[in-house]
Amino acid sequence: MTPKLISNILSETVDILTKYWGYSAFREKQKEIIDSVLSGRDTLALLPTGGGKSICYQVPALAKPGLTLVISPLIALMHDQVENLKSKGIKAIAITSGMSAKQIDILLDNAVYGETKLLYVSPERLKTHLFQVRFQKMNINLTAVDEAHCISQWGYDFRPAYLDIAELRKIKPNVPVMALTATATTQVVKDIQDKLNFVQGAVIQKSFFRSNLIYSTYLTTNKKNRAEEFLRQNSGTGIIYCATRKSVKELASHLIQKKIAADFYHAGLDFETRKTKQQDWMEERTRIIVSTNAFGMGIDKPNVRFVIHYDIPDTIEAYFQEAGRAGRDEKEAKAVLFFEKKDINQLVEKTNTRYPSLDKIKAIYNALGNHLQVAFGAGKEERYPIDINDFCNKYNFQLMETYNALRFLELTGYIQLTESAYTPAKLKINATSIQLYQEQVKDKNMNTVIQFILRTNMGIFEDYSNINEFIIAQKTGLTKQIVIEKIKLLHKLELADYIPQTDQPQITFLTERLPETHLEISPRFYHERKEIAFEKMKSIVQFLESDECRSVLLLKYFGESDGQNCGQCSACLEKKKQENLSNLDKSVFHKIKQQLYQNSEVSVSFVLDHFSDVSREDILQILRALADHSLIRISDDGQHIFVT
Repeated sequence: MTPKLISNILSETVDILTKYWGYSAFREKQKEIIDSVLSGRDTLALLPTGGGKSICYQVPALAKPGLTLVISPLIALMHDQVENLKSKGIKAIAITSGMSAKQIDILLDNAVYGETKLLYVSPERLKTHLFQVRFQKMNINLTAVDEAHCISQWGYDFRPAYLDIAELRKIKPNVPVMALTATATTQVVKDIQDKLNFVQGAVIQKSFFRSNLIYSTYLTTNKKNRAEEFLRQNSGTGIIYCATRKSVKELASHLIQKKIAADFYHAGLDFETRKTKQQDWMEERTRIIVSTNAFGMGIDKPNVRFVIHYDIPDTIEAYFQEAGRAGRDEKEAKAVLFFEKKDINQLVEKTNTRYPSLDKIKAIYNALGNHLQVAFGAGKEERYPIDINDFCNKYNFQLMETYNALRFLELTGYIQLTESAYTPAKLKINATSIQLYQEQVKDKNMNTVIQFILRTNMGIFEDYSNINEFIIAQKTGLTKQIVIEKIKLLHKLELADYIPQTDQPQITFLTERLPETHLEISPRFYHERKEIAFEKMKSIVQFLESDECRSVLLLKYFGESDGQNCGQCSACLEKKKQENLSNLDKSVFHKIKQQLYQNSEVSVSFVLDHFSDVSREDILQILRALADHSLIRISDDGQHIFVT
């Protein structure tokens, strides 16, 4: 590409931004990232959650001739982005595990021969024969790798299929690569560039510092009361993250009983229910959404005033990403984490359970093949819906152990586990008009169904169209059962290809099913992954136990050593309170905090016994002073101490 042509393309990017997104200027670092990749440089973009990463590859996709390939691990996010782009008149498609081989074949043909500008695929798709054959024919102008930290074994969400991206570079060596992530340590930043074979690469990073976001962590003896107290003292909408579906429902129920406008959300709910709950929160009919980490990815709500962590996240990366969903409008917002002493023990136990024994992993793999009725040597690239609860009950497996075993099998490249993701029903007509007419004249109800489908789906002969059997029934006066029956008949007669709606998790076998004795899992790899998980777990425990400014600690973790104390987080406020205390006061307070990390409470008698060389009256006076400074709380009976 000539320098003049590059210059012309670079000058068009603001026009593209204005035309399709309605903005007159880019956010910080976006233009620099876009200019870098349009100039042909491999580029790693580090932008925090809500920093506008997707525009960084969507604008270049429209600025240059050809197609941009977007590799993403998140099916729901792919669907959301494709629908959003289509609403702007931009031709985009996503290929996901919920599609039939015929549908994928047609979409790949559109990517090769049509006017598609963005093609979204999962990293697992890259190894399939069908994709590789078509990829060679595609006019690729850019490869965008979203959630790029997944390529590093040091990343918090390592995904081996990402390592296959480098193979694409051998097929099209002159296509620049853009890698994007919100969370990466300096070690992961280097690893991303190495694994993606960056040539003359650039790393463009916005500081992880969020001046409007106040981070606070509180050790407490009653999280439920502290969370309720916080909600009464702070206005606006917020998210509360819990570790399990059970705690999500329990906390939401408690808040509702206390007359707080809350609701709960997790991946086990059906699509329509999730959609309604999300919409109610987005439109502020619900103030608080209590959720597992299934909620929030890709949701663009700028005025979230706070994010509360009711359980300790597995990693600092997860904490930072989830906390970063607050205050995207750049107004003051709070990220608060409440934890009890037992939560740290539970986190250690949870990290252990993420790695079932190798024998158990192999047994679950074997049972999975039997459950899904996959013959040995078969099943490669085939997908199967699965009810994990039903699977566990059938084989007497524990749910979390099974889920973690499936995740490890995914990590080792044997299967892909797709979380519950709504895929609407799709239909493509394969018949000629004459063939359809012959069916219509035979059956009045069939005629009604076909006429409605043809009238409302203009391109259904060329491509798959989303259909809603309930709406068809509603508009035609037929029952939903009759509508589905007629569409299934068309499918059976091979006059149409019908893919029913699904909202279940799916298993895709990435290799043929192997006998349990042939399943090769490296013990070294297993122990390395477990060790990395424990290191990350230790990092977040150290974050909670440290007296340093929370913002400074986060910046240090992500490689920024020049952070300044924020003066507003829980640690900074505590230091301000302690400034007027004497050395003895500080010593007493330190001992109380130290003891609380080992026990749920501290008795006054314990403190008196520990400082036996100081008079009883002096110690009691110090305790009263600490309470006056709001550093501790003394029980009504005067016998027990809690850190506020």
